[in-house]
Amino acid sequence: MTSTYSKDPEAIARLSPRQYQVTQEAATEPAFNNEFWDHKEAGLYVDIVSGEPLFTSTKKFESGCGWPSFTAPIEPANVVEEVDRTHGMLRTEVRSSHGDSHLGHVFNDGPRDQGGLRYCINSAALRFVPYEDLEAEGYGEYKRLFDNPTTTQEVAR
Repeated sequence: MTSTYSKDPEAIARLSPRQYQVTQEAATEPAFNNEFWDHKEAGLYVDIVSGEPLFTSTKKFESGCGWPSFTAPIEPANVVEEVDRTHGMLRTEVRSSHGDSHLGHVFNDGPRDQGGLRYCINSAALRFVPYEDLEAEGYGEYKRLFDNPTTTQEVAR
């Protein structure tokens, strides 16, 4: 993609209070009470602040945790992992590379046949771009990821 992604002050100014708390203050939204935890439509999930592509519906799975869960990022360079020692736990935080948004955490309890990772992501950090809008919104290069019928299956579990 030819676009340059960055932390956009105008996008930050448009965030809802929950979106701001999650992306800018590393908060966590409530489980099972967020926009995408059970979302099944085909498309791309991008950073709500920078627009950088993060995950696709083809890598989304039902983990039962109450947040959107993915097996892998679409562009590994757009996701940064950092040690998180908050709340008396040792976890791996996931942030967007260009927007520096807090996205969620990654855990080692994902589907073994798909790498074993579970990217547990806050819906409030994401904007969903439906498959049919990818071209119009400048993400047309990602349509190829949906061409294989075995990868376009919606949540398999």
